[in-house]
Amino acid sequence: MKDSPRFHYGGQALIEGVMIRGEKHVSIAVRRPIGDIRLLCQPLGRISVGRWGKAPLSRGVVVLGETLALGMKALLYSAEVALEEGEEKAELPKGLAWGTVAVAMALGVGLFFLVPFFLAQLLKPALASPFLFNLMEGLIRLVILILYLKVIGLFGDIRRVFAYHGAEHRVINAYEAGVPLEIEQVKSYSTAHARCGTSFLLVVVVIAVLAFSLLGRPPLWLAVLGRIVLLPAIAAVSYELIRLGARHHTNPVVRALLWPGLLLQGLTTRPPDDSMLEVALKALQGALEADGATKAGSPAA
Repeated sequence: MKDSPRFHYGGQALIEGVMIRGEKHVSIAVRRPIGDIRLLCQPLGRISVGRWGKAPLSRGVVVLGETLALGMKALLYSAEVALEEGEEKAELPKGLAWGTVAVAMALGVGLFFLVPFFLAQLLKPALASPFLFNLMEGLIRLVILILYLKVIGLFGDIRRVFAYHGAEHRVINAYEAGVPLEIEQVKSYSTAHARCGTSFLLVVVVIAVLAFSLLGRPPLWLAVLGRIVLLPAIAAVSYELIRLGARHHTNPVVRALLWPGLLLQGLTTRPPDDSMLEVALKALQGALEADGATKAGSPAA
């Protein structure tokens, strides 16, 4: 097995497609209704490839913001292409993209941070310490997350997106193993990956318990504000832990710590078919070529 690339490629499942975030470019491959694959490659923004996008801790915040913005734009683009409304060099309205991101962030903060907090408030008299309160809040947050993933996974269209998620993981696993990027080679690899966003969410839940415990028992308004203000710091620390875990995933202790996150990925991935793997491979190869990386299956320069 060859060494892993120095730059860790990652991506996101789309509607009938896959986005791969490269070192300097983002690549989007989408299957059109007529059967062919449309590929779009664009350079990343300055902040993503600059100092703040590479420095420890700050890169976690940059990647999170970038993932939300790029992911939402790519999702809208894939919907257009899947409906035969997209163009090769289409530019999505920035107001629409950022407005969607803002709404999604507000809903996410409300559902996964504020709702668990207010539910835990109902049990506050029975919880003797700030840590127990935040532990209960974290458990409620985890239950909401699992229920949310289970419910959306019942919809057929979402299940297809989850299958493309599995395809994205398989091609990244194969690339990092250094094997030729061909369907028959890739299809034997796992649909789980240590750097997955699903695992990231689980780490956020755990880190949030510790971070919010530091607030003690502040007034209600300050507790709510703290949960919002601390989010970037929690995301930054969680991102570094995910990177560290992925780098040492062969260590038995680290593998044991990664196991819950890999298990949770069973809710957001499905085994892909060959056509989905073909789309994911197209997206990865597009990112590699745009970045000027070496041949498919070998490490990036």
